[in-house]
Amino acid sequence: MESIAQLSDQELVDRARQREEEAFTEIVRRHSPRIFHTASRFFRQRSQVEDIAQEVFLKAYTQLGSYEGRGSFEGWLTRIATNTCLNHLRGSKRRQEATLADLTDDESYWLERHARTSDHQPSIEDDLVAADLADKLLDRMSPDDRLVLTLVDAGELSTKEVAAMTGWSESKVKVRAFRARARMRKAMANLTRVKPQ
Repeated sequence: MESIAQLSDQELVDRARQREEEAFTEIVRRHSPRIFHTASRFFRQRSQVEDIAQEVFLKAYTQLGSYEGRGSFEGWLTRIATNTCLNHLRGSKRRQEATLADLTDDESYWLERHARTSDHQPSIEDDLVAADLADKLLDRMSPDDRLVLTLVDAGELSTKEVAAMTGWSESKVKVRAFRARARMRKAMANLTRVKPQ
C-alpha cells in the first residue's frame, strides 16, 4: 500500500473530503511552509502568523468541496491565505498618517540626511533603518495597497502570480501597484516635507 506522503495533492484532497484525518494532516504538513511564508509577508509577529495559518487550514478544510482541481492545490491554498491576510489587514484599520513624532531618532536622522543628499553611500545600518521606515509606512497604507506592494515589490512576484493569488486581473494588479507606489512616495514626501516628483 502507498504511503500517505507519496500521494498527490489531488489524492489527499479526495481522501480528506471523505474525512480521512491522516490525509488532511499530510496536507497541512506539506503546505505549512508555503502558508507561513505567505502570512509572514504581511505580519511579523510569530503568533499572528500562526493564527493566520491555522485560520487558512480551517477554511481550506471546510471548503475542500469547492476545490475543483483546475489549478494547483498549492495555488488554491495560497489564494485562501492571501485573502485571509487581506481580510485581517482590512479589519485592523491601521491607516493613520505617519508623522515625524512616530519615528525613532535613527529614522528621523536617516530621513533628514537623505532628504538633503542623494550621493550618500548607504551602510548596513542605513538599510535596516530604511527597511523599518518602509514597514512603518506600509502599516499605515490601505490593505489593498499594502497587499500589492508586499507581493509585487517586496515579494518580487510577477503580475501574473499576484493576479492568481488575489483573483484580480493582471491589469488591475498593475494599476493598483502603480497607484500604491505613488501613495507610498507621497507618504514619504510628507515625512520629509518635500514635494514628490
